[in-house]
Amino acid sequence: MKYINWLNIWLNNYIKPSAKERTYIRYEQLIRTHIAPKIGDKDVNDLTPIALQSFVTELLSSGNDKTGKGLSANTVNAIISVLQNSLRTAHLLGYTKDYTANMIKRPKLKERKIECFTLAEQKKIESAVFDSKKTKMFGIVLCLYTGLRVGELIALQWKDVDLQKGLLTVSCSCHDTSGGIVFDEPKTATSRRVIPLPKQLLPKLKSIKKSSNSDFVVSADGNAVSVRSYQRSFELLLKRQNIVHRGFHSLRHTFATRALECGMDVKTLSEILGHKNPTVTLNRYAHSLLEHKAAMMNRLGKLL
Repeated sequence: MKYINWLNIWLNNYIKPSAKERTYIRYEQLIRTHIAPKIGDKDVNDLTPIALQSFVTELLSSGNDKTGKGLSANTVNAIISVLQNSLRTAHLLGYTKDYTANMIKRPKLKERKIECFTLAEQKKIESAVFDSKKTKMFGIVLCLYTGLRVGELIALQWKDVDLQKGLLTVSCSCHDTSGGIVFDEPKTATSRRVIPLPKQLLPKLKSIKKSSNSDFVVSADGNAVSVRSYQRSFELLLKRQNIVHRGFHSLRHTFATRALECGMDVKTLSEILGHKNPTVTLNRYAHSLLEHKAAMMNRLGKLL
């Protein structure tokens, strides 16, 4: 059987019915763009360890058809996951004699640099939001004080916000597709969480809810806004404030950094961020935690 034929069977019968729609769309795109054109015509039994490793090497060196450059380690690792999962299922069903895709050597992932806004930049952002006539922009401040991901923010509905108890429940996320916004379950099981809201935010949230004509906390003309549209609004805000561009996710990093600076323990921060465990949080924000400890030691030194 040709590999492309098996991939279509696997994708539609083993991934589509059980995985999140976002996962299915991602796998389909990786297969169509990178896998099918290169090794789709090969017989599944011809995908030997060296054939698969050569394919991976090619992706890393010149896998980007638009630029001729290599694909990122992240993208290549995602492709390897498709190769391994699909070929493992093929072997279990008897379509291949052996399963050898587990021998693929994965490229090392480079730890992304954590970027966050300085305290001065954060104050400028907050002032710009409060000065804005567009209530949807308040979502930016909400992210600065809760660590929400952009998809979680866009999917947030008023029913998820208890203004009496000051609690925010993350029970949904979303992403953009060519057909519009798709709402889905949160990123992981631990992404389902309850976040305490700072008391200072409650009056503004109550005011926005009172004048809102939408089920969504962040809305425009009563409708949910797309992720890309909201990210673009954030980019324009930074530009108008002469703040160096950083991605929307930097708001989440800024929240985590400020929380550590204020003395929040890693376990609590991990639960608020929806990380799998505190170790993930510790590894990701080790630098910020170290800077906080150094500052505390300096203060202590002044007392001596």
